[in-house]
Amino acid sequence: MIQIGAKKLSLPVIQGGMGVGVSLSGLAGAVAACGGMGCISAAHPGYREADFRQDPKGANLRALKEEIGRAKELSRGLGMVAVNLMVAMRQYAELARAAVEAGADAIISGAGLPLELPSFTKGSKTAIAPIVSSGRAAKLILKTWDKRYQTTADFVVIEGCGAGGHLGFKEEELQAGSAQPLEEILPQVLEELAPYEEKYGRKIPVFVAGGGLTGKDMVRFRSMGASGVQIATRLIATHECDASQGFKDVILKARSEDVHIIHSPVGMPGRAVASPLIQRVEAGERIAPEWCAGCIKTCDPSTTRYCITNALIQGVKGDWENGLFFCGSGVDRVTEMTTVAQALEEFCVPVEE
Repeated sequence: MIQIGAKKLSLPVIQGGMGVGVSLSGLAGAVAACGGMGCISAAHPGYREADFRQDPKGANLRALKEEIGRAKELSRGLGMVAVNLMVAMRQYAELARAAVEAGADAIISGAGLPLELPSFTKGSKTAIAPIVSSGRAAKLILKTWDKRYQTTADFVVIEGCGAGGHLGFKEEELQAGSAQPLEEILPQVLEELAPYEEKYGRKIPVFVAGGGLTGKDMVRFRSMGASGVQIATRLIATHECDASQGFKDVILKARSEDVHIIHSPVGMPGRAVASPLIQRVEAGERIAPEWCAGCIKTCDPSTTRYCITNALIQGVKGDWENGLFFCGSGVDRVTEMTTVAQALEEFCVPVEE
């Protein structure tokens, strides 16, 4: 069993958070029911609410709490139910507090440095974890949490250069294929964790992600000191995934040559299927937002090339022409629909921590 805060994982797998609406209670609850950590994306979980356009902040807070409660019911008391929260969101603090109030077992935070995260979970049983892509980032976050809040991470997720969605690497490195691999980042992060494990008297589990990791990869990384893996793209093609079948079909049909490194309106590079929307943007077209949820700190609706919120909503609905379809570099290996349990079978190896 892997000890994380007050909880234990029998399956050494985290399901990566996927917004908008790709990973909500259906997927997260199913993963938790298998003994892993299911993860609800806090990126507009309220997009289906009737008042979303009029009050996106209120709709998101209400929906996030409902999704957490539903996922915990589906989990049957097994595994963990976490929330993935982007630092880049203007509603970051409110969503973090809502996750704690709803009883989320953990908050996993990336798309920026989650330096203030411990302030929102203090006094609760909600575990906290940063998403990092370098030893340097881990060092800064851990040092800040220790000095400012006298605490440390309950676990850490390392997202490598093969991951989907927003990526913590320079765009030119991703385009050139020169980004540092997981095999080099993992020992650097483990080295940064060591003094805090000693100070706080407990192990800080590390999970690696990116590039369609397999059960064999998990065994290999565990031999290097990792506790488990985080996977996402392969879990889209499951019956329990919250996305539409149209979204799932895009993932099932995608091949490696269909995947592009894009520049997201969030201000970070990302990996996505080259849908017609992406092709139009790459050709220089600007698709001016018709409406703004005021969600991303770095987004200016008067200049942004397109609205990422609308693009992700259209994507989760299966709108090929107007949608954004984030995916990992291993998407070409996702070729058939399965259940979550079937997808996780290869990771069911004995775990002793």
